[in-house]
Amino acid sequence: MAALAAHDLLQRHHALLRNFPVLGRARYLLESIGPELRQYIVAGNNEERPFTRDQRRWVYASAKMQNNYFGFGTDNDIEYTPGYPIIKHRTFGRAVPPSSPAAGHDVWLPCAKVLGAARGRPKAFRPDSVVNISGMSFGSLSGNAVEALNRGAALAGCLQNTGEGGLSPYHRRGGELVFQIGTAYFGCRDEHGRFSLERLRDQVAGAPVRALEIKLSQGAKPSLGGLLPGAKVSAEIADTRGIPQGRDCVSPSRHAEFSDCDSLLDWVELLAAETGLPVGIKSAVGDLTFWTELADLMRDTGRGVDFVTIDGGEAGTGAAPLIFTDSVSLPFQQGFARVYRTFAERGLHEQVVFAGAGKLGLPDNAIVAFALGCDLVNVGREAMLAIGCIQAQKCHTDTCPTGVATQNRWLARGLDPALKSVRAVNYVRTLRRDLMKVAEACGVEHPGLIATDAVEMLDGRTASTPLAEVHGYRPEWGLPSAADRAEIVRLMTAEVPQGGSAPPSATAQR
Repeated sequence: MAALAAHDLLQRHHALLRNFPVLGRARYLLESIGPELRQYIVAGNNEERPFTRDQRRWVYASAKMQNNYFGFGTDNDIEYTPGYPIIKHRTFGRAVPPSSPAAGHDVWLPCAKVLGAARGRPKAFRPDSVVNISGMSFGSLSGNAVEALNRGAALAGCLQNTGEGGLSPYHRRGGELVFQIGTAYFGCRDEHGRFSLERLRDQVAGAPVRALEIKLSQGAKPSLGGLLPGAKVSAEIADTRGIPQGRDCVSPSRHAEFSDCDSLLDWVELLAAETGLPVGIKSAVGDLTFWTELADLMRDTGRGVDFVTIDGGEAGTGAAPLIFTDSVSLPFQQGFARVYRTFAERGLHEQVVFAGAGKLGLPDNAIVAFALGCDLVNVGREAMLAIGCIQAQKCHTDTCPTGVATQNRWLARGLDPALKSVRAVNYVRTLRRDLMKVAEACGVEHPGLIATDAVEMLDGRTASTPLAEVHGYRPEWGLPSAADRAEIVRLMTAEVPQGGSAPPSATAQR
């Protein structure tokens, strides 16, 4: 203590320590654990960010198969929160919800559209789950975390996006994959860092890859590249990404294979022709010029993407400068609605599968997304919470205390992939159950059939606006085609038993 006091008195960097040796260190200690103190002691149930305590409690309880109900009414300030969504149930509807508390937990909830069918892709398919795991790279997440999510995806029958970091051994635990192609072409690049079609074919042939996703940008850091410091580039990461071990790994901010919408569509068609897989794009939303040009070319030339994944500006599995985290790219609802309108105005919305990401792993947000026209929702941070993340917000420091977002072997060993995979599947199944129950409350057989007239956005205590008016939708927008609607109703009514009541009384029969 004497030595520490002498050091503090003599050092010149911190006036507080010179004036209050040793004792002043308490201030820095309290500052360092401030987020934890606020998270567990000080903040109210709805004050924490990015996920409130109530939201995290729901995810944790769902993942552990514990009671995830809430009693004594909402503690949200509904009447005084502009933009708060209200879902309107129907007294009578086509779908009759089963009354059992366990109903819907194992429900099959496939996509209402067939991915790749509109463009005749040889390997078109109907995704078995409307809830899928978003792109999170091995390198950003530990190998154990990736493995837990992949095993969970296999058990849940959903897709896992590899993220731009390539297809690692941890992605090969039974779950079906969407292979994401980023600007650095990790996993499908040659020794010079250029895209290699041959290596892409090898990746697709050697793993259960169902679709390809070209990442243009992400909500956490749109139009930024990335850097994985050399200290984190282990032998496993180097082999997965196709980069030298121990050297800084840089992801460019732009693709080298195309430079405009026209060349992008050429590349999409090349990848689809060479692999037979559906090909889509992922992007955050900023300037709409790109989307207008893309939709015009799809309408006029016959080339096109099979799916579009919109990432909201509030998304954040990637670390980024604060200005990008807080202020660059539109939040999900606004960004998605503008892109969907762009396609719908050109009659293309029924030909494209729309996926969304950005806190859509919460039922209320997901329902609004489906009403706006989403066919699939991708969950990232919510899936991390399900396998143990405590929202410590240490993802960028390599010191994640639960072993989820770190390459530190000691920390990662604390995460058991076999046990956490069960929590991942429990969470996905519970989210699907809640989506199904809300769809039935709205009188329809599938969340993809929830129309915009089922949601209103509160403007204050005494007013609200229908979702369609908020985002400038026409009445027929937000739903699959008539043929797709009929087919998903047929599939769901064949698989999901309808509920009912006791037999009607004699009075009712008269």
